[in-house]
Order: sequence, then C-alpha cells, then structure tokens
Amino acid sequence: MTSSSRDLGAQLLELHQPGNPLLLPNPWDRGSALALVTAGYQALATTSAGYAATLGRNDGAITLDEVVGHTSDLVRAVDVPISCDFENGFADDPDAVAVNVARLLDDSDVAGFSVEDFDGTGMYEPGLATARVEAAVDAARSCGRTIVVTARAENHIRGVDPASPEGIADTVARLESFSSVGADVLYAPGILTADQISTVVQAVDLPVNVLALGGVPPVRELAELGVARVSVGSGFFLAAFGGLADAAREWLDDGTTGFWSQAGRGVPLRADFAD
Repeated sequence: MTSSSRDLGAQLLELHQPGNPLLLPNPWDRGSALALVTAGYQALATTSAGYAATLGRNDGAITLDEVVGHTSDLVRAVDVPISCDFENGFADDPDAVAVNVARLLDDSDVAGFSVEDFDGTGMYEPGLATARVEAAVDAARSCGRTIVVTARAENHIRGVDPASPEGIADTVARLESFSSVGADVLYAPGILTADQISTVVQAVDLPVNVLALGGVPPVRELAELGVARVSVGSGFFLAAFGGLADAAREWLDDGTTGFWSQAGRGVPLRADFAD
C-alpha cells in the first residue's frame, strides 16, 4: 500500500507551509500509523523514544538495523509520506553518517529523515554538527528521489534553557549553519513560548518545526507565528502508555472496568486494520 517514494518526498516538502503548519504525528508501530492516517493526518514521522519503548528500551538504545527495519515496515503500512527520526545518524563521523543515510534510503521508501547534533552524551561542536548535516544532505541528494532532510538543534532538550538569550543565539546559529549546507527543514525541539518560537522563525529562511510539548502555544497561534510544521515526538505514545497504566491500576487496585469508557474513544479503525 505505497505510492512512489519520489512523489511522497515531494508531497512531504510541499506540505510545509509557513502559516499553515503540517501536523506531523509520531506513530510507534503499524497499528498506530494506520490509526493516525485513518484519523486524517497527511504525513507521519517515526519516534525513536516510542519505538524503543515497544522493545522495552530507553531512547537511544536502538540500532541502525532496527531503525531501518522499523521505518521500512511503517512505510509499507500506509500511503502517506513518512519522515524517519534518524537520531544522530548512528555515527559521529560525517562520512559514516552519509553511509548510514544511504542505507536507510536504499532499504526503505521513506520520504525524509531528521538528524540531530547530539551524540548521546553531549552536543557536537558547531563545525562538526554542520559537517554531519552536510554529509546527510549530500547522501539524500544522491539517492535519485526527493528526500526531505530535517536538521535538529537539540540543545534545549539537552539542558540549555530556551529562555537564555545565549541559548537561543546558539540555536539560531546552528540552524542557520544547517540551512547553509542544504537542509530542507529546521527543528529546535524545546523552544516553548511565542517569543522564543518567533525569534527562531524570523531568524531563518527555511520551514521551522516546533515540538508540541506541554505549554507550547496551540496550533492556531503557531500558524500566526509562521511555523511550518508541528510534531508531537513521543507524546502520543506516552499518552497511550499512560492510559494503559491507568487502566491497569484501576483493574488491579479496584477491580472495576471503567477503563472501557475510554477504550477506542474517537479512534476510527480501518476496515482492513487487522491485515
């Protein structure tokens, strides 16, 4: 159930419209991907944290082979564009990042991917971070189809206060550098307020993705700020997992089944959902 990967990449890029943001939810398996498409979402992105949790692991503890297989599986399940959360490219060296990106694109019809400037313990220094994005872009442009490359500045979810002027300045500098080497979309997860988001959007000349954390302005306000894409990261998975935990506690502690009132509420299922 797939369309041309070339068409899907171009479609994904076209959906990035500042002022009319693409809502990009993050499924963690085939079932959640199908449910989100049936609900009406036009594109999806994988979640490294959500997928890792399905394997009983923490974020950052999945392998390149697992990510490629997982991404390929989701792409085959739905007919909308999918962007892969490719973490740090599973390598530090730019040449190795390029090899891994080529592997992802050879083995799946993914429409895009993101690459981070965090190595699992700390931030890459700006020059290396930019070289890694450039290598990823070069690999994407060499694959023979449209691929949307999202470059991520991770500092605000790695301990840098987004309210700090120095922190926002570092974010903007990193994103501008990623833009200069050919990234298609810029992403700074962890910016929260309208002022922070506006500062980033106005400072760069590419579509900006915002992570919809608690406290982030609603989509209508993000549109007014010129945001082009909004994603939820592991948010939907954590909401689903929280529902599981609540239901489990209710049945174990109280012996009641009130959880059925929430089961499947508002979730449309495809006729072939069990395929």
